[in-house]
Amino acid sequence: MMTRYILPVLLFASAPALGQQQKTDSIHPLAEVIVTANKFEEKSRYVAQKVDVISTHTIGNSLSNNTGGLLEQTGKVFVQRSQMGGGSPVLRGFEASRILLVVDGVRMNNAIYRTGHLQNVITIDDDITEKVEIIYGPASTIYGSDALGGVIHFQTKKPALNALKTTLSTRFSSGNNEITGHADINIGGKRFASLTSFSYSSFGDQRQGARRNKDDGDWGLRNEYITTIGGRDSIVKNNNPNVQRYSSYKQYDLLQKFLWQPREGSSHTLNLQYSTSSDIPRYDRLTDTRNGALRWAEWYYGPQERLMASYQFRSTRLNGFFDQLLIGASYQAIEESRMQRAYRNPELESRVENISVAAFNADLRKSKGRNELNIGIDGQFNFLTSTAFFTHTGTRAETGGLDTRYPDGDNTMHYTGAYVQHLYKIIPGKLILNDGARINYVTLNSRFVDTSLLHLPFTGASQRNVTYSANAGIIYLPDVKSKLSLDFSTGFRAPNIDDIAKVFESAGGTQLVVPNPGLKPEQTFNFDLGLSRLFGNMLYAEVNGFYSIFRDAIVMDKFTFNGKTEMLYNEELTPIVASQNKAKARIMGFQAAVSLQPVQALRVYSHITYTYGRYTGADGKEVPMDHIPPVFGKTGVIYRWKWLESEAYALYNGWKKEKDYNPGGEDNLQYATPQGMPSWCTLNLAATFTLNTRLKAQAGLENVLDEHYRVFASGIGSPGRNLVLKLRVSF
Repeated sequence: MMTRYILPVLLFASAPALGQQQKTDSIHPLAEVIVTANKFEEKSRYVAQKVDVISTHTIGNSLSNNTGGLLEQTGKVFVQRSQMGGGSPVLRGFEASRILLVVDGVRMNNAIYRTGHLQNVITIDDDITEKVEIIYGPASTIYGSDALGGVIHFQTKKPALNALKTTLSTRFSSGNNEITGHADINIGGKRFASLTSFSYSSFGDQRQGARRNKDDGDWGLRNEYITTIGGRDSIVKNNNPNVQRYSSYKQYDLLQKFLWQPREGSSHTLNLQYSTSSDIPRYDRLTDTRNGALRWAEWYYGPQERLMASYQFRSTRLNGFFDQLLIGASYQAIEESRMQRAYRNPELESRVENISVAAFNADLRKSKGRNELNIGIDGQFNFLTSTAFFTHTGTRAETGGLDTRYPDGDNTMHYTGAYVQHLYKIIPGKLILNDGARINYVTLNSRFVDTSLLHLPFTGASQRNVTYSANAGIIYLPDVKSKLSLDFSTGFRAPNIDDIAKVFESAGGTQLVVPNPGLKPEQTFNFDLGLSRLFGNMLYAEVNGFYSIFRDAIVMDKFTFNGKTEMLYNEELTPIVASQNKAKARIMGFQAAVSLQPVQALRVYSHITYTYGRYTGADGKEVPMDHIPPVFGKTGVIYRWKWLESEAYALYNGWKKEKDYNPGGEDNLQYATPQGMPSWCTLNLAATFTLNTRLKAQAGLENVLDEHYRVFASGIGSPGRNLVLKLRVSF
């Protein structure tokens, strides 16, 4: 099948005759893009690291149903899914706790972010997101722990002074019967403004594509599922195997911001965000089998709750040595839970994690002559409570005797750090130096109260780690249309509570993960070489190559626990594994992009990402690194005429062969074909109709050919042919 292979397909959407183009993003981003990669605003041409920006215009035209989809549809960020209510971004072969998520300057990563796959990114409402900055490569000098593969910084809309505006929107998707409603209102006076936003989404069961490769067999089909009939679990036939039963969920997002600007150059912002959901079925686990039959009657995440309150003071007109000041304080309360029940077992297992996170930061900037100096301190303080219990499905009574996912006593993890970042214009407008350094101190304490279930040989885990990071980059700007950059940066990730102290069943029930308090921080050393050039005024090309050395990598491997290599868990004798600093790795690859705009109204673009990674274990053998996506990208064409902007594009992934999977990693080979994850290519159409300044209508047809495919490492089939409609009204 042609679409099984990587094709730089260019599709042209029909539209009315050529006319006046509406204002959109420039073909030459270096000329105007402002980024906050160094905390304060900076022109991207002065930043040595590769930074991509998803602009307000792009977000406004996106038809994605959450922020994971927003990232995926750029074709520049790989996103894994274990269920429809998820989305785990991957940057340069790093995922989950090895990349840093930030929202409005506040770290989202906490002490229980795992190295597997995370769905926390979807708790940010894309309908109120104004801009997303993606920083590729280690960014620990500025952002501290976890920024090994990069940073994704979501920036929500800001309250506007002297403005009264209301926006209402609704979206429908046929692929999962999505209904989304959004409303926001801005009330702004001369010095005070308020922005209130609310979104609600309801998703039905997702239908995957019906156009299958003849070699796929029954792969990915939902032929049967478990339901309760007359109080008894029963396995029943699915009338439409392409409908992935038990993938539906609901989500609610609320944002409230207040802005007070007592004088020019000085502002106070209070930012309140709350996101919650219904239960979210873990679709991949619901398809697991044991002895040839479906294993789980229930496996779902409880409502995923994220509450954030942050305060930020910004001054851009200081009267001392420093010119600018940014002070912030925040508090987050997060609840995550996992519920599972085996087929015809009356006991539902519930594990609930409640984590509170307090944080602060203070950043200062001085600009003088050819120099810009940023210094700052920051801290994050994590407090975790982990509980677990059985619930009898008949009586609804809670019973004890269930082991918690994390230690059941006091759990704390605290980060504090200080950094300095410097920019020197060696030759103004021509040669720029970026350099910086950070020192970080991390403490971790976990205490086990009840060790009777696992017979642990210890009652606690404690760590103290001092880590360092640095960066140095040189930028050469031969003219206003070109940029050449060479960057060296280091990153670190301190082991968290999830690494050191968790107990859970992994890899579809084939492994039991046990605590290992002897871990030490992971480190990366990265080299980047980037080149971009605008040829004439029509063709923009960019290529960025990278090479990373990964040391003291934490990997899951066989482990001896109480002198045993297996343990009886959930009534099954299960092999024991644990997180260990047992590997070093090398990761390399490139990102390339090209954009051609022969006339003002027409733009053709294409971008592609290739990553290669290999671990070397303690035995000296080299094996594929997990979390390495296949080659992926996006190619398309945009045509604009007066009130119409139309786009046709192809999204594509290459093959991930079985031999390229890590034998003990997180890539979910059990949810792929025996040969690995097949390549795929989808053809997609979208159009935006700006009818007037108040009314905007959008329509899209995704996966036009109704291809059946799964994204690498995912446990759920991607949507088939999907009609998306969106209407937005502003007044």
